Amino acid sequence: MSLAGEWRRLRELEWRELDIKESGSWPWSLQLVCCLLTLGLTFAGMHWYLAAPKAEELAAAQRQEQSLLRDYQSKAMQAANLPAMRAQSDELEERLDALLGMLPSDAEIPSLIDNISETAIDNQLSIDFIRLRTPEQREFYVEQPFDIQVQGDYHRIAAFLAGVAGLPRIVTQHDFSLEPVEGDGQLRLSMLARTYSYRSDVEEAP
Repeated sequence: MSLAGEWRRLRELEWRELDIKESGSWPWSLQLVCCLLTLGLTFAGMHWYLAAPKAEELAAAQRQEQSLLRDYQSKAMQAANLPAMRAQSDELEERLDALLGMLPSDAEIPSLIDNISETAIDNQLSIDFIRLRTPEQREFYVEQPFDIQVQGDYHRIAAFLAGVAGLPRIVTQHDFSLEPVEGDGQLRLSMLARTYSYRSDVEEAP
C-alpha cells in the first residue's frame, strides 16, 4: 500500500470510534505508532524499575567515594606532618621539664630563702625580714608567697632585684614599695615575692 493511500486512510479515520479490540483492522501506520509507543512505555517502565535503583546506588557510591577520598587526604596530610608534630611535642616536653625544674619543692623553700638572703648580703643590703606567708593551693601548683623588706641605696636595691629575678628557681616580684629611711639617706624596699612548686598529687590522682 502506498504512503499516500495510508495517509488518506488516517485522515478518513474516525478517531473517536477507535476500539482497541479492532486494532488489527487499523491502518498499519497507526499500528506502528501504537507499537512504538508501547515499546517506549515498556522501556521507560523497565528503566524506572531496574535502572533507577542502580543509579541511586551509583550516586550513593560516588558520594561515599568522595567522602573516603577526603578522609584519605586528611589522614595523608596528618601522616606527612607527623614527624614535625612529634618534634614539636618533644620540644614542648623538654621546655615543660625545664620549667618544672625551676620550681622548688617544699623541702627546697628554706634553701631558696637563704639564696635571697645571700643576694641581699652580696649587694650590701641590710635585711629587715624575709617572712613566709601561708601557702596557697592552686589547681596544678602551690603558690608560696613571702614578704621581703631590705634597706640600702638605690643602685644596690636595683642590683638585688635583678639578682632575685636571676635565681635558678622561679621567684616573681609584686607590690613594690620604696621609701626613704630617716636620718641616713638610705631607702627601704618592701615587696611581696612568690615562688611556686608543682603539685605531685595531681599526677598521682586517678
